[in-house]
Amino acid sequence: MATQTLADWTVSLSYSDLPEEVIHAAVRSFYNIAGCIIGGSKHPATTIAHNALSPFSGPPTSHLLGTNTSTDAMHAALFNGIASHVHDYDDTHLDTIIHPTGPVACALLAIIPTLSHPVSGTEFITALVAGIEAECKIGRAVWPEHYDVGWHITSTTGSIGAAVAVAKVLALSAERVAHAIGLAATQVTGLREMFGSHAKSFHPGRAAQNGLVAALLSREGFTSSVEALEAKRGWGNVVCSGGNRLEEEIGGLGEVGRWEIVRNAFKPFPCGIVVHPVIDGCVWLHRELKRVGVDVADVEEVVADVHPLVLELTGKTTPSDGLEAKFSVYHGGAVGLLLGKAAPAQYEDDVVLDGRVVALRARFRAVPDENLRADECHLVVKVRGGAIIEKHVDYAVGSLERPMTNEQLTAKFVDQCIGILGEERTDRASRWCWGLEGQADVGRINGVL
Repeated sequence: MATQTLADWTVSLSYSDLPEEVIHAAVRSFYNIAGCIIGGSKHPATTIAHNALSPFSGPPTSHLLGTNTSTDAMHAALFNGIASHVHDYDDTHLDTIIHPTGPVACALLAIIPTLSHPVSGTEFITALVAGIEAECKIGRAVWPEHYDVGWHITSTTGSIGAAVAVAKVLALSAERVAHAIGLAATQVTGLREMFGSHAKSFHPGRAAQNGLVAALLSREGFTSSVEALEAKRGWGNVVCSGGNRLEEEIGGLGEVGRWEIVRNAFKPFPCGIVVHPVIDGCVWLHRELKRVGVDVADVEEVVADVHPLVLELTGKTTPSDGLEAKFSVYHGGAVGLLLGKAAPAQYEDDVVLDGRVVALRARFRAVPDENLRADECHLVVKVRGGAIIEKHVDYAVGSLERPMTNEQLTAKFVDQCIGILGEERTDRASRWCWGLEGQADVGRINGVL
């Protein structure tokens, strides 16, 4: 009954059902992803996709954030979705490492301008929450086996979350929502083998597009299995052969203390989240070395004790470009220690190939330690002459224990957007996004974002 339970909950959910902490988390999630989409709008991956596919687009109904361009809803969902994830700077649901907001928000931003009626900020938030809760609950039901075998869980669940969100703004009946869920579930997208290439960002873009297709087909009467999630040969059993917890997780939708969006975290660094403790510690060590008058050139070795998952996910020792560097704990640590920061600029190809960065990466040694959590690390810097400086990071900035503040999120937004939108438009876009709850028509974003 998981499929129908999710469909019924989606239809019944109203803005008044959302606790204040959920609304707060939804606004922060949207604010963060809007900055990520704008920040990724000029990336080569986004540009290549646009150049390759725009000749086949339809009437321009939907805005591409960070540009002066619109395209049809299907391509807008894809292009904005690619941009949202290409810097690996988007949000993370820490219990499943799903990046949930991109597929859902990009599908919503694509469909809303095509509607004959305005969609208010509160309606948008309700749909956004519905989609994020759906994908994260489904993700919890198959975590970690589904991810371990090689699926990119952001997109495999994101298609379903996007379908739920679009179905909500289309006001589909519970029966039609169930069919939309099935149509999204059958479009399973995303292999972890693609990490470090353009294809990784294609995954959430395709998930947004898949969910949009599913909801629109269902609106017109296109059918699917209404047991698509839980059936013997349905989504859950096919993508997680070891069993799943769909009934339990879906059954907990909307329960007090079980809202998934409040467990959504935001990245201060544009790379795999398991690298963040190392970067956080190395940024501290950069300041400490300056304080005691030690030049980074005098560092002989950096030993990073990390959870084994860090090396499994981000063990690239010699990344060849910025995309590969996002999966290199060695690069993240090196730029943190050498430059004192790790923003998108520190993941550009020229920085990845810079001789000083390459040399420092070679002096990093990551040691797996099963006694450490994935969000914890211990760093030891050995300096020429015998001095040793240590730093233990219990929780990195951006974790649920040390969440980014609104001020930090604003600084991140501005850093991504100002070079694309300019100062005045960036300020206007920032204020518009923070004011999402009070917007009368979210479809009127052209010229703002």
